[in-house]
Amino acid sequence: MRPGGGRRATATGLLLAVFFASGFAALLYQVVWQRILALFSGADVFSVTIVVSAFMAGLGLGNFAGGHVADRLSRTRCLALFAVAELAVGLFALASKTLYYDVLYAKLGASALPAPALGAVLFAAVLWPTFFMGISLPLLARGLTAALAAAARTVGSLYGWNTLGAATGALVTTWLLLRRIDFEGCLQLGAAINLACAASVLPLRRLLAAEAAGPAAPLAGPAAPSLPPAPLFGVPAWLAVYALSGATALSLEIAWFRMLGVMLKSTSFTFGTLLAIYLLGVGSGSVVGSRQVERSGGQPAARFLALQACIPMYAALSIAALVALTGRLPGLDVLWQYFGNSEPLRIDLALAQLALHPFGAWTRETPPVALARLFTGLYVLLPVLLIGPPTFLMGLSFPYLQRAVQTDARFLGRRVGWLQTSNIAGSLVGSLLTGFVLLPGVGTAGTFRALAAVSVAFLALRLRLLGTPGLRRAPLSMALAALVVVAVACVPRSEVLWSRLHGARPESILAAEDAAGLSLIRPRPDHPGEQVVMAGGLGLSEFPYGSYEGAHTLLGALPVLLHPAPRRVAVIGLGSGDTSFAAGARPEVEEIVTVEIIGSQLDVLGAYRARTGYPGLEVLFSDARFRIEVGDGRTHVRRAGRPFDVIEADALRPSSAYAGNLYSLEYFALVREKLAPGGFAVTWVPTERVRDTFLRSFPHVLVIGEIAIGSESAVPFDRNRLLDRSRAPEVRAHFQKVGVNVASLLGRYIADKEISRFGPEDDRSAYTDVNRDLFPKDEFLIGGKSW
Repeated sequence: MRPGGGRRATATGLLLAVFFASGFAALLYQVVWQRILALFSGADVFSVTIVVSAFMAGLGLGNFAGGHVADRLSRTRCLALFAVAELAVGLFALASKTLYYDVLYAKLGASALPAPALGAVLFAAVLWPTFFMGISLPLLARGLTAALAAAARTVGSLYGWNTLGAATGALVTTWLLLRRIDFEGCLQLGAAINLACAASVLPLRRLLAAEAAGPAAPLAGPAAPSLPPAPLFGVPAWLAVYALSGATALSLEIAWFRMLGVMLKSTSFTFGTLLAIYLLGVGSGSVVGSRQVERSGGQPAARFLALQACIPMYAALSIAALVALTGRLPGLDVLWQYFGNSEPLRIDLALAQLALHPFGAWTRETPPVALARLFTGLYVLLPVLLIGPPTFLMGLSFPYLQRAVQTDARFLGRRVGWLQTSNIAGSLVGSLLTGFVLLPGVGTAGTFRALAAVSVAFLALRLRLLGTPGLRRAPLSMALAALVVVAVACVPRSEVLWSRLHGARPESILAAEDAAGLSLIRPRPDHPGEQVVMAGGLGLSEFPYGSYEGAHTLLGALPVLLHPAPRRVAVIGLGSGDTSFAAGARPEVEEIVTVEIIGSQLDVLGAYRARTGYPGLEVLFSDARFRIEVGDGRTHVRRAGRPFDVIEADALRPSSAYAGNLYSLEYFALVREKLAPGGFAVTWVPTERVRDTFLRSFPHVLVIGEIAIGSESAVPFDRNRLLDRSRAPEVRAHFQKVGVNVASLLGRYIADKEISRFGPEDDRSAYTDVNRDLFPKDEFLIGGKSW
């Protein structure tokens, strides 16, 4: 070992650990910041897209600037600037709750900013931390690379370990931190990690000082193999190729998450888990590739292109295999049964069983252990099999690309930064194209088919790169091209894909997709003659109205029948339209505004209306009193100019993603502000904590079974008057359109359910375990009792 080699190896290993920790903190921030910013901008797809775009733009600018700065500094100064970047991110994190929640949400959230202004505000809000996150890789790449021949290994290792840290951050934040501490506490933990990273670089910098001292001189050692002289494969061409790679990768991520979100019946744990598995594949692939790239020889660029071609092919073929085998192989029948269910997996019970029997999930057959087995299959095995191999190939290809482009020591940092910037730009274009063009236009199945076809572009570039001397390798490209044709042909049609993943027959479903999600109507297996409306794999409500013990009908009808003179009603959530239809029961109601976050629900209901002529939908779509708007319901209520007499959210499972935004103390306070004098706030009460949160929010509360009504004044409840109103000719005629006897339904409900009244004189001090905007406990299954 040459002098200083052991010291450099030690310092390099420790810096890789530091960069792992930095990636952990970065994903912790992304998970938390996106949640807080959604309160300001809304959780609808347009607002979320703006937030993600702002993040990516900041990272791209950081990579671009970091590359230019790195090539102008000595290696030790690059390390020092990395420490400054970590310090800048950590200090911002400590102030971010104040900026994002106390300023943006509390002060500006009520303003309906036009799209360009909203984008500008969000970009400015995230630019500082994302810029400094982005400059980190070019700086460390320049600071740790001692010889140009080792650049691919060094950059690949840095990228891989940082991505593995990000995967760990997504997993730990989702499953551990958010279940124990609030958002602000998570941010403080992330800041502590960044500050520790900054502090640890200083002594490591001294270990490398002797070797790395001096100005930015040419790096030692031979250059990496030169690129072919053809102009097509200069650095600008590789930037374009890597942009296409980024667009393909993000498009696949969106399509995977759409499909797996339906299969897992999307909860608050779904996105973080899938993101962790995605990043785990990329990070591990890059680490493995960084160790192989120096020993590979041959054409690294050709290997990069071959790997890129295999990624969408595997994605398409694996989808085809899953659809073909689900319900037809022993062991997969449990998935078929689960897909046919409208309810999500009880994650809390499954985790409890896994804790008791960590290996018993595969050796026992009792129902609780079967639940743990289903959890393991859904949240681990299934996404690993679908996402793991292609994301591993994504990471594996990265060092080969670095080997191809790192041919000049003067531009090492810039080429790292340029490539990352082009990849991020491609990712942004890919996400927009997939979300707003492909998914609404050709659906998830068509998106996988289109992406599989992109493999041809990478194969064509590979043949062009190899040229005449490489024709002996052409059979491999030809074989891969034939596999592309097979992959495209094997992807099932949309109706086949979604029917299999909902446990139904293709001819029995109606489905519609848009950027926000999948909506579907299928027969309800346990109740012949009923149809269930689903979104993201979850059952929302049913046809005919009044089904499922009339829960949605009662939620809409009860408050307007109790209110002395309801005029304006707001309903958050559409589903089958049962709740909104019921809210229009009395002729005094002049306007019912329904706000739905998934626009494809309107499309699928329109298709069901055209097929069946269901009278409830005829009323919703033709009666001038009803208005349906697509967007974030909480944001709509906050920005409403006129108060409402009734504001309610349709029944929403507390563990669904972003459900905490509609069960928090702050949300109920917002509703209270938007009520007209004597107005009612209404909520379904799925947990004891939701009830306690609601009781903390209103001086007067009436709880009837699982429905709670809050107001500034006493909620009038007279059983006889309520039933008399339900028997009024206009009310009876309204419900007779859908075959519901609302008086009978109400009579049974009132007779069977416990009725409780609470007034200002009741002590609420004991209700301390509540849901908050920054700590949605029920959403993350933190203790509490469900009804």
